[in-house]
Amino acid sequence: MPCPPDVISRLKEIVGVDKFSTGASNLSLHSKDESFHHAHLPDVVVWPENTEEVRDVVRLCYEKGIPVTPWGAGTSLEGNPIPVKGGVVIDLQKMDRILHIRENDLQTEVQAGVVFKDLNKKLARYGLFFPPDPGASATIGGMVANNASGIRAIKYGATKDLIQKMTVVLADGEIIHPGTLAFKSSSGLDLCRLFAGSEGILGIITEVTLRLVGIPPEFLSAVVSFSTAEAASLTVSQIIRSGLSPAALELMGTNAVRLINKYTEDFDFPESPLVFIEFHGTNKAGLSADLALVRELCEDNGATHFEAGIGRQARGKLWEARYNLHDFILREHPGLEPIAIDAAVPISKLPDIVAYSEKASAKRGIVGYVFGHAGSGNIHMPMMGNPSDEKSWGVLEEINREIVAFALSLGGTATGEHGVGIGKIPFMESEHGESLVLMRKIKKLLDPKGILNPGKMF
Repeated sequence: MPCPPDVISRLKEIVGVDKFSTGASNLSLHSKDESFHHAHLPDVVVWPENTEEVRDVVRLCYEKGIPVTPWGAGTSLEGNPIPVKGGVVIDLQKMDRILHIRENDLQTEVQAGVVFKDLNKKLARYGLFFPPDPGASATIGGMVANNASGIRAIKYGATKDLIQKMTVVLADGEIIHPGTLAFKSSSGLDLCRLFAGSEGILGIITEVTLRLVGIPPEFLSAVVSFSTAEAASLTVSQIIRSGLSPAALELMGTNAVRLINKYTEDFDFPESPLVFIEFHGTNKAGLSADLALVRELCEDNGATHFEAGIGRQARGKLWEARYNLHDFILREHPGLEPIAIDAAVPISKLPDIVAYSEKASAKRGIVGYVFGHAGSGNIHMPMMGNPSDEKSWGVLEEINREIVAFALSLGGTATGEHGVGIGKIPFMESEHGESLVLMRKIKKLLDPKGILNPGKMF
């Protein structure tokens, strides 16, 4: 049911006519994220500039029973912000102010629409940075709502681990401020961690205070090739068990390495599984000692190529190539859509899930691009297909189900960082069992009318 005229009129009053749209182009831009999931048009898009405007929009929608879907940058991969029930999309990208930088406390307070890359450029002046890095130009609000992590999670944690405080607008328009500026607290329930990763189904996060980290003065990187993905992932597990503290441990399978070689002019890696290792520290002597131990572990596991001491420029280009891998895959398969594996398992089970994933796709003749944040047990394996071709797409979905089921059997999860959204709903009961009942009760308690991002997670 479309938004009635009185709601349209009131929304214009709340945010102003210049921050309101029912135009076809704006509705289309907010109907789909970067996933293959079907587009759904909202009725209205609004661009509030502060928490009070968000409150007033949500309060109006609650009174009228109109669905509300928060929108960050639209870079998610599981349909998380698609307005499947129509209604109002609240685009938070105009809420892009860095409110405070408390450098002595290693904290920053930001509005939800701040893009994390822009934030880190500003923080660099203070010798600080916010470590989670999902690769895409995501907003802080989207990162919190999805509990983004990325390449450096092994050392610095995911987004939820770096939240001090937040401002949240609940379904009825009430504003709450969970958290504290203290480094630690054992006072009451940890509501910040409840809202982190909730994908906008419990409340709309409008402001966040984040814990920051000092930019390390030294780094040391290495690229290591192996004959098999199993040997590469086994080495990752052993590096972590050895007590070393790498800042990044990225795994790329043969197909992924082949695309990096093809679409960049800077690299010509052996076309075999590759691990990119990076250490952060205060002096090169200590980092060199760590890297010497890593080299020994790699050689014990049959490393075929070990290149250490990569310079700053080459390091930057390699990270850029890693971030662009998703685009390389799309370029390799024009006109097709990816279905993305995002399973995560205990570190010791990483070799098992990598081997299983590669075999599951290969035995059906499907090209799977294995890569991921191996240091946190999180692997991705995009597979390309045509969602409108029911038979061939069904094969990809079958592979996805098999890999997720295997990950769950190992004590893992269906989604390490992409979130549930639409795509991972079928696995929620298998993963959470009776806990899913409690999740639904919490949703009902905080959003009794079910207006917040409906159709997601449950």
